[in-house]
Amino acid sequence: MPFLKLSTNVEISEQQSKQLLSQLSQLVAQQTGKPERYVMVELIGDKAMMFAGSSDPLAYLECKSIGLSATQATGLAAALNPALTAALPIAADRIYIEFSNCPAEYWGWNGSTFG
Repeated sequence: MPFLKLSTNVEISEQQSKQLLSQLSQLVAQQTGKPERYVMVELIGDKAMMFAGSSDPLAYLECKSIGLSATQATGLAAALNPALTAALPIAADRIYIEFSNCPAEYWGWNGSTFG
């Protein structure tokens, strides 16, 4: 159910990508309390992006999940930011995260919805 999409203008090697995808998947599962088998993570690096009039390293994340609470969003923000700054050369104030609570009836899987 949880989906995390990371877009960044930083070039990411295949090895870095594998490690970061795994780390983010585990982090999202822990913070949302959902089994990791339902977590999907997408990583798009080396993307043309600009923030605050600058193309210095940046990241934009979209995190969607059924039943995502404000408390979980706060926990995710607190966990995702340092994970990204440790893995990639991105300053903490150049990371935006958008959180969305998706109704179960609007989330499809395996030929049906969760609602």
